[in-house]
Amino acid sequence: RAKGMAPGERVPFFACGLSCVMHPRNPFCPTMHFNYRYFETDGGVWWFGGGTDITPSYLDEEDMKHFHGTYKEVCDRHDPEFYPKFKAWADKYYTITHRNETRGLGGIFYDDLNDRDPELLFEFAKDAVNSVVPAYGPIIEKHKDDPFTEQQKQWQQMRRGRYVEFNLVYDRGTVFGLKTGGRIESILMSLPETARWEYDHHPEEGSPEAEIMDAFKHPREWV
Repeated sequence: RAKGMAPGERVPFFACGLSCVMHPRNPFCPTMHFNYRYFETDGGVWWFGGGTDITPSYLDEEDMKHFHGTYKEVCDRHDPEFYPKFKAWADKYYTITHRNETRGLGGIFYDDLNDRDPELLFEFAKDAVNSVVPAYGPIIEKHKDDPFTEQQKQWQQMRRGRYVEFNLVYDRGTVFGLKTGGRIESILMSLPETARWEYDHHPEEGSPEAEIMDAFKHPREWV
């Protein structure tokens, strides 16, 4: 990623981005994360990366159709090949390999994107950021006052445990930040306030928890 630089030579770089993570209290309100970023090295190489993804604890198919449908519309405004490519990329990227399941139910993800005019890619990133509220807001409005039990709260906490596992083991931004001496509080800002683990836990067959586990283990097409 650095033209004219010797192998192993430390490459000065410029990076900027915008990140946000929402971990709602209600188990029926999904977690949402977005990050859009730009990198440029002194070696003359540049690229864009980013995406928006959703992590529910309980499955509402209409919510997923709305969220993914919103981002398909965003992608289609810029390149009809973006959504199928970036949706599949998100499913693969957000896989917790040691669990053989995904962190959530995906969205879009891309990285190292520099195959066209940078202004076009910047416009795409801005459109994607500006679509976070239309994609996510109605889902929160729909579920923010849903009643829930202590058992459902515990399940949410276990899924947040999976969120922690992914972020600390696989997330490229976390690994990059820790290796480059970044600000720890900023690097770890995506972690939930609380999480839970239970030994060898398996949801009861036929339960809502088992239903969404199937979606975590077998990524679906929502639109």
